[in-house]
Amino acid sequence: MAGISAKTEYGCLAMIDLGQRYASGEATRVGEMAQRHGMPAGFLVQILLQLKAAGLVRSSRGAGGGYRLARAPESITLQQIVEAIEGPAEGAVSHARRSSAGAAVLAATWEELRSLQQSYLAEVTLAALVERLEATPAEMYYI
Repeated sequence: MAGISAKTEYGCLAMIDLGQRYASGEATRVGEMAQRHGMPAGFLVQILLQLKAAGLVRSSRGAGGGYRLARAPESITLQQIVEAIEGPAEGAVSHARRSSAGAAVLAATWEELRSLQQSYLAEVTLAALVERLEATPAEMYYI
């Protein structure tokens, strides 16, 4: 099973950032967001364009311009964010020879894992992530 790419991680962080500001209606500039999360701004722009193409964010130009969520955080799931960046999830790939019973069992197990992951991502909303963030004390550091 593949890990989460930096691109997906940055996309999720950007969406959480925008989710925190959803109620105020304020737009967030790419440079500010990149600086807050230690992301390369040029890379973040590419990610935001993918999220915009998926209908998850919108942008505006001008002095008050920047990015905003296109809809309420309650209606956006982690699955939608991940798929906007990575594309639809594919079935698990087993490198073992398909002719063995062990390979068939292993392939079925990988598929079950993929299915569980997709179900979980579909349940977690952006609003839930924002709530978790706001419940976390700012002084907490993880090593």
